[in-house]
Amino acid sequence: MNADPQMPQIPLRDRFVAGMSHAACTVNVVTTDGPAGRAGVTVSAMASVSADGEAPTLLICVHHLSPAAPKIIENGVLCVNVLREDQSYISEAFAGRFKDELGDKFECTDWVVLANGTPRVADPLVAFECRVLSAERVGTHHVLLCGVEDTHSARLGSPLIYANRSYGSSRRIEAPRSMRGVLNGEGIKLKVGCFHTFGPFLMPSLIRQLGGLDIGLLEGDQRRLTESLVSGETEIAVIYDNDLDERFDWQALSVLKPYVLMAEDHPMARQAEILPTELAAEPMVLLDAPPSSAYFTGILEAQGVEPLIAHRSASFEMVRGMVAHGLGYTLLCTKPASSMSYDGLPLVALPLAGDHALSQIVLAWRKGHALSSAAQRFAQKCREKFARA
Repeated sequence: MNADPQMPQIPLRDRFVAGMSHAACTVNVVTTDGPAGRAGVTVSAMASVSADGEAPTLLICVHHLSPAAPKIIENGVLCVNVLREDQSYISEAFAGRFKDELGDKFECTDWVVLANGTPRVADPLVAFECRVLSAERVGTHHVLLCGVEDTHSARLGSPLIYANRSYGSSRRIEAPRSMRGVLNGEGIKLKVGCFHTFGPFLMPSLIRQLGGLDIGLLEGDQRRLTESLVSGETEIAVIYDNDLDERFDWQALSVLKPYVLMAEDHPMARQAEILPTELAAEPMVLLDAPPSSAYFTGILEAQGVEPLIAHRSASFEMVRGMVAHGLGYTLLCTKPASSMSYDGLPLVALPLAGDHALSQIVLAWRKGHALSSAAQRFAQKCREKFARA
């Protein structure tokens, strides 16, 4: 397909950088010490090369402008510290984020000196004690091939991950023993996905009503649940209709209208309804879980209101609690039975005036997949429950 000559073409470099932002990688702090002095830098480009030969080998890439690069090469020794999910502050320190707070970035954590003289983070997920075998400048980076002389592994923990320009952590996905078992419902439990905000109001009673049916429950946001359907980790899911594409079949269960949630003592809490424009100057507590975050901000933006987001949380109850304590209003669709926050403060739900994009709760499954008898029973109970609501 030929490119449209009238459309501005995005440079290849920008497209490459944007594409690589989706490639998840571990976060590593590379440290060294020796005749050239002590140094350290955060790197994401680290990979195993080979476990065989005279010694295992790994590869790292360090920007040529980093003060650590010439010291690592001259010292000839280094330690690759693979960080745990709760050690992003170490990554930030060695990426130069805390220059004003830290006179020496090595002050950010405790260290152990290795046999080769290199400092190692005292409690990383894993650390590789290495010697530089070769160094070559490629573009803007030094590509270092390193021989591993020893490893130091933690007993517990998950790696700190960097993807989509933000930190995250890994999560184990329990795949089905066989796709055939999922397709035929043979000898395995029914794996059901449910959106995490309304799951607590729906799933306990459904599981009780389904009695002897062996149900495995996966809770998550829209992205997590759609991925589980595609991979076969779950057979059926109760989710929103947002962003469902041709990979899925789905059936509507309920249409939800957005509403405004406020603390009982908020000045607007006695109104019959709230106009979107009345929220323009009010701080917002955003339910920051896809697709909710984009949906709620989009409702206001469609009315010409730029939301003033004061706080964010992926937790439904955390958002309600913040609102109850007067930290702002929020927009929600799901209404729990209680009008109290988790810690017992009163809340007021008010209609949002005007016509707005509605959200649907749906049952979804992989397109063309014949639901097992267990999934059909679950789907029928869902339809009955929402019909009574």
